[in-house]
Amino acid sequence: MKLLIHGRNLEVTPAIRDYTEDKLKRAIGHFDGMVKEADVHLSVARNPRVPQQTAEVTVFANGTVIRAQERSENLYASIDLVAGKLTRQLRRYKDRHDDHHHSPGHHATTTPSLAELPGQDVVSESLLEGKEATLPSRGVRRKYFAMPPMSIDDALHQLELIDHDFYLFRDASSGELQVVYRRNHGGFGVIQAKG
Repeated sequence: MKLLIHGRNLEVTPAIRDYTEDKLKRAIGHFDGMVKEADVHLSVARNPRVPQQTAEVTVFANGTVIRAQERSENLYASIDLVAGKLTRQLRRYKDRHDDHHHSPGHHATTTPSLAELPGQDVVSESLLEGKEATLPSRGVRRKYFAMPPMSIDDALHQLELIDHDFYLFRDASSGELQVVYRRNHGGFGVIQAKG
C-alpha cells in the first residue's frame, strides 16, 4: 500500500510517521489488499488557545474514495480515533460491496476507456503546448475525480464513506449533476438543476 503523510503547521517526525503507519496498516490490513493508496494530513491549529490537532485520512479502495477525519487535543489520540473510524467505514463499504455483488441478478460491468466512448476522439497533440502553469488563487482548492453515473442510493452510500456534508454525483437515469446533502435536523436532501 502506498502511504503519503503530510504535516500542516507541524514537522512530521520519524516517531509520528512510524506511529501513523503502524495504526493505518493495522486499520487497513484487515481488508485483503482492497486499499492501494492512503493520503494522510496531520495538522495542528495555529491558535494556541485552541488545542486542536487533526488527523485526516483519504483512502482509495477499489476506485472508491473513503475519507475519515478526527480532532482532539493530542495528535496521537487523533490518529487513534481516525484509524478506528476508517476501520468502521471500510467494514461498512466491504459489507455493502459484498452484499451488492452477491445479490441475485447482479451483472458486473466495466467502465469504458476514453477510446471506447462514443464521440470521443483520441487527442494526438499535447494539451499543454503553448500554456504556462499557474497556481490557483489562495483559498481555492480544486479536486478532480471520476464521476460515473449512479443512483441516489449509491450517492448516499458514497456520502457516508467520504465523511462530508454533501456529495456531487451524476444521476444514472437523467445524466444530470446532482448533490445529496445531510440536513441539519436529520435526513438527507437532493439539489437538482431546474429544467
